[in-house]
Amino acid sequence: MKKQVLFIHSAGPQGIRQGSSGLIAHLQEQLGEAYHVLSPGMPDPDYALWKAQIASEIEGLDEEVILVGHSLGGSLLLKYLSEEGCKRTISGLFLIAAPYWGKEDDWQNEEFALTKSFASKLPQLPNLFLYHSRHDPVVPFAHAQHYAKQLPEAVTRVYEGDDHYFREGLPELVDDIKRI
Repeated sequence: MKKQVLFIHSAGPQGIRQGSSGLIAHLQEQLGEAYHVLSPGMPDPDYALWKAQIASEIEGLDEEVILVGHSLGGSLLLKYLSEEGCKRTISGLFLIAAPYWGKEDDWQNEEFALTKSFASKLPQLPNLFLYHSRHDPVVPFAHAQHYAKQLPEAVTRVYEGDDHYFREGLPELVDDIKRI
C-alpha cells in the first residue's frame, strides 16, 4: 500500500512554474512509486474555505498520512491541526517557508493567526520539520525562528540562499519523508 502525502500549496496561482508546482512535481518524482502525493487545488486565501478543504482532503485519506504545507499552506495546515485536531495518524508534518501570522508588522492577519497556546493543542506529531531559507524574499527567516521557539521538538533545516518556492526541489524534504 502506498504511503499518502497530502501537500497543501502556497497562496496564489499554481499553474506550471507558479507557486508550489515545481516543488510538488519534484516531490512526486523523487518519492517514487511507494508514495501517493495528493496536491489539491485550494480556494482563494480565506481561512474558512481552506479549513473546509483541508478537512475534506484529510477525511478522504487512509488512516495514516504525511502532511506537507508550503508557505500559506503550511501556516494554515498548522492552524487547522491546532484548532480542529485530526482523526488520522499523522506520521509527519513538514512545513516549508511558512509565515507566522501576527508576529511581524507586515504579517498581520487575525484570520490566519495561531492562538498563543497552539503548540499544546496540536495532535501527536512524531516527526515535525521546518524548512526555511535564511534570505527568503517572501517570508522572512524570523518566521521560522518564531516557529522553532514555539515548537522546540521540530527539526529546523536552514538554507543559506534566498529560495522561497524551491522550484528545483528540496532533497532534504524527500529524505526526511523517506526516513519515517
